Amino acid sequence: MNTWWESVVAKFQLCFINDDRYMLLVKGFGVTIETSLLAVIIGVIIGMIIALFALSNNKALRLIAKVYTDIIRGTPSVTQLMIIYFVIFATVPLPKWIIASIAFGINSGAYVSEIIRGGILSVDKGQTEAGRSLGLTASQTMTDIVIPQAVKNIFPSLCNEFIVLIKETAIVGYVGLMDLQKAGDFIKSATFEAFLPLIATAVIYFALIKILTIVFGRVETNLRKSDIR
Repeated sequence: MNTWWESVVAKFQLCFINDDRYMLLVKGFGVTIETSLLAVIIGVIIGMIIALFALSNNKALRLIAKVYTDIIRGTPSVTQLMIIYFVIFATVPLPKWIIASIAFGINSGAYVSEIIRGGILSVDKGQTEAGRSLGLTASQTMTDIVIPQAVKNIFPSLCNEFIVLIKETAIVGYVGLMDLQKAGDFIKSATFEAFLPLIATAVIYFALIKILTIVFGRVETNLRKSDIR
């Protein structure tokens, strides 16, 4: 028993203590967070625009929305990341994490647009008619009446998309970005120990997702309080 425990301690020290290798996980965690946050902001902005295009009476705008969602949802995110990094932004002097965020934001925007579109359509048409009867323009009705009600419906799905996005960023190692997953892989390669680095990476991801799930759940509960009569 003592021998087994001493072996585990020795491997832990080798993987995380020696040469301050734990700092690789800390820095990788930071990269994962900043990449995911910027990506979700870009995704929401793009998603809102595409959703409005899809709901527009203009055929050209609806066609743009359809082509965009079909292409993005029909191709792997890793392929999109590599095209954006190695082709579109190949000569653009931007930090790797920003380019990765743009790629993930574009990918997420296609899914967010469908979430937003569904949320807007879920609002009773009578709300729109009531807004127009009060003299509001179509854009004012959408901004002041429809979207605030749709937010409650789409919030859980948006939170889920953010969680999925965090896990998807684990592929940024393909463009040489040292995120959390890549940090674990680097420790594994440097120490020839696979178990502890992989378990550490999985535990950190799990803890992050669990915390976010709890926080989002409480926010959703607060949003739903106004529905209780």
